Amino acid sequence: MSHAVGSTSTSGTRTPDGLLNLGYIRTIPGLLQSGQLIALLVTFLCIHLARGWPSWYAFQFFEVVALWFFVALLVFFFIHIFSLNTRTPCINCPLTEFFHYCVGAVLVLIASIVGAVKAAGVSALVTATVFGFLTSFLMIVSLWTTYSVSCGTHQTGDLESHDFMTL
Repeated sequence: MSHAVGSTSTSGTRTPDGLLNLGYIRTIPGLLQSGQLIALLVTFLCIHLARGWPSWYAFQFFEVVALWFFVALLVFFFIHIFSLNTRTPCINCPLTEFFHYCVGAVLVLIASIVGAVKAAGVSALVTATVFGFLTSFLMIVSLWTTYSVSCGTHQTGDLESHDFMTL
């Protein structure tokens, strides 16, 4: 009976002690998360520093949503940078990120729509809504890529079915 042994390698740049995986930043999910972090930071700062909110409750909701998902994305970003997703096998990181992107895309999109309606020409708030829509788009793209990893069909390696039949 023959056995095939496969090996995998990571293309990330690791520090000599193997603590950091800086190559993650250059991958498509890493670039998407970096873009989301920057867009959410700009969104939060524009809302927080704007004076004279036309609708206090709408922009307070928008500010809380932007800050919450910025912190959550920052946690996921550090999980990937420090390779904690491989060190803690009890947590299904792709599935957790999938649900995070589902909820995040919906809430940021709702907050952006409400912000666009209630901005009343305040340029900082209009900028915040534009970056909110950009974040929603990036989250939907990340949702699509995470879905293909966590819920999509997975192809397995070539199994030699005749090995099971031989004695």
